[in-house]
Amino acid sequence: MSQLKPDVLAAYEAAKGFMPLDEGLALYDAAVGAGRLGLPLLEVGSYCGRSTLLVAAAARESQVIAVTVDHHRGSEEQQPGWEYHDATLVDPELGLMDTLPTFRRTLHRAGLEDHVLALVGRSPQAAAHWGSRLGLVFIDGGHTDEHATADYEGWVPHLAEGGTLVIHDVFPDPADGGQAPYRIYRRALDSGAFTEISATRSLRVLKRTAQGV
Repeated sequence: MSQLKPDVLAAYEAAKGFMPLDEGLALYDAAVGAGRLGLPLLEVGSYCGRSTLLVAAAARESQVIAVTVDHHRGSEEQQPGWEYHDATLVDPELGLMDTLPTFRRTLHRAGLEDHVLALVGRSPQAAAHWGSRLGLVFIDGGHTDEHATADYEGWVPHLAEGGTLVIHDVFPDPADGGQAPYRIYRRALDSGAFTEISATRSLRVLKRTAQGV
């Protein structure tokens, strides 16, 4: 497994976010491997940049770019009245979630800003205008079927053969969490185009071995 540098690890542990360290290390290891293709590493769903630090550190190591896609208005469960709402992330003027300033501070403090291209907007729109192959697609955006399916259908066609697909919050048992990420994970495997490489808690790492969605 690839070794995460202490300064990045410290930044990761200090950043706002929900991914446990063991899942984060598995993501970093997958991103380092994907970086060997010499292609951009893409993350869908960045929140405040915790997982982005890992993708960006892998991109720096491989001398490629990390691309993030997020509207920075928060996902469904981060809105007021929901379990993962953080009132400190609400824009006081607009009354809307805005994680972009915190995301930028997270990257700046870790010295990784220059290794990230941040696309601020909706994932389907960004995917429709994306025109090159990717070495990594990490899906951790909205967890409804609509959003997870759109992320999968929008970005997986851009993933190069030999590239890596990572999906977060995959819960085979509905009692553990929502099923949308699990359904796109199963779709990838059932397509015959992917082989599972590892599973760490709810993080699944798959390798593209053939074309197909």
